Amino acid sequence: MKTRSKPLVILVLIIAALMGVLGWVGYRSFKTGFSAKAEPHALEVFLARQIRHLAIPIEQRNTPNPVPRSPEVLAEARAHFADHCATCHANDGSGKTPIGQNVYPKAPDLRLKETQSMSDGELFFIIHNGIRFTAMPAWGSGDPDKDLDSWKLVHFIRHLPDLTPDELQEMKSLNPKTKKELEEEAAFDRFLEGEDVPAPSSSHRH
Repeated sequence: MKTRSKPLVILVLIIAALMGVLGWVGYRSFKTGFSAKAEPHALEVFLARQIRHLAIPIEQRNTPNPVPRSPEVLAEARAHFADHCATCHANDGSGKTPIGQNVYPKAPDLRLKETQSMSDGELFFIIHNGIRFTAMPAWGSGDPDKDLDSWKLVHFIRHLPDLTPDELQEMKSLNPKTKKELEEEAAFDRFLEGEDVPAPSSSHRH
């Protein structure tokens, strides 16, 4: 009888511990009013990372990158990152952007070990599928086996700690333009074509 009750006691203790953690997280959420400006507690960050890790199927975690790394692949992924990802993650992967710093949780610094220590398969899974309850969208569509763009981005994420000033400068010219910048470019083109419009200031052009 004692032998049978021991697993039950362990299960009850595990459930109690989980309930305690959930209650603590709930209390903190209640205090901050679900504000995106709040900083996640270290325990919350740890638990979220563990859950994310366990949520990725092991066979996908262990999938090697099918795209060979090359200068051409890095250049293509660099342009893709500048156009699609830098709005939140910044060109250098630091996450220091108005959007990246004002979502919950904040966009991580992709250059740090918390990201760089993840497997290629984990990085691909996150890019392709996104992360629920965060600002990370799912960029992949259709069959994951055919999503080579996301695998190329994995190579670029690995390269972020070694990004050069020249590469950063190139990425600035590839970032999405604001409405004001587009209007200035259109006005500049009309000016070059001879229309009677004031010449826009070149200080805003990339």
